[in-house]
Amino acid sequence: MGEPTGFAYVTGGGSGIGRASALALARQGLAVVVADRAEDDASTTVELIQRDGGQASHAVVDVTSTADLQRSISRGIELYGPLTAAVNSAGIQGDLAPVAECRESNWDAIIGVNLTGTFLSMQAELDAMLRHRAGSIVNVASNFGLVGQRGMPAYCASKHGVIGLSKSASLDYAVSNVRVNVVCPGPIGTPLLDSFVGADGAHLLDAIKQSVPMGRVGTADEVGNAIAWLASPAASYVTGAVLTVDGGYVVP
Repeated sequence: MGEPTGFAYVTGGGSGIGRASALALARQGLAVVVADRAEDDASTTVELIQRDGGQASHAVVDVTSTADLQRSISRGIELYGPLTAAVNSAGIQGDLAPVAECRESNWDAIIGVNLTGTFLSMQAELDAMLRHRAGSIVNVASNFGLVGQRGMPAYCASKHGVIGLSKSASLDYAVSNVRVNVVCPGPIGTPLLDSFVGADGAHLLDAIKQSVPMGRVGTADEVGNAIAWLASPAASYVTGAVLTVDGGYVVP
């Protein structure tokens, strides 16, 4: 792959869409800092990148901690040079309950990771990117950031918020050559979908597939490749975009 031309910072990079994004960005020639709360998962992603000839390191990061974010990005700059791209994919689903039954602690946890965590991650990433007036940030929202879903008030609110936050930032920093875009995945075969399906298993999975015009769930690689394109120079005139990767779920 040759020497990296900077590095990508990926939150939630230890599994699912985050891991797929990290691998796709490494294939573009970037070194990758894999940031995740789960050290073993992050280390596995690093091993996969290195096995493919890329450069990577991991960092144990809680996205609700500004200190963790700043420390890990600073270390990436020391190792690899400028921060070129960032993918904010860390997220949780939380418990399912309608609005009247959603516990405040559940609300706080989901908003804290999914929305506030994205906000804090962007602050640390922008601080690094604005130093050299270049960069690309891709935030991972959800198809439920575009439509509602029963029993998921906090999750839907957090992902709608990620889209609004991203659009605002795209306008703030366009003049500084820092692009901010959003990807909205639909049902994707990841640990998050597994936790959503839960014990109901095959029956619920079949229902999910039937809700998608393409009739199937997507793969993490399909989302990771879309993210890598948005983060790359190939999308140099794209900012403020909301790209759905959902098999047509939100089209109807």
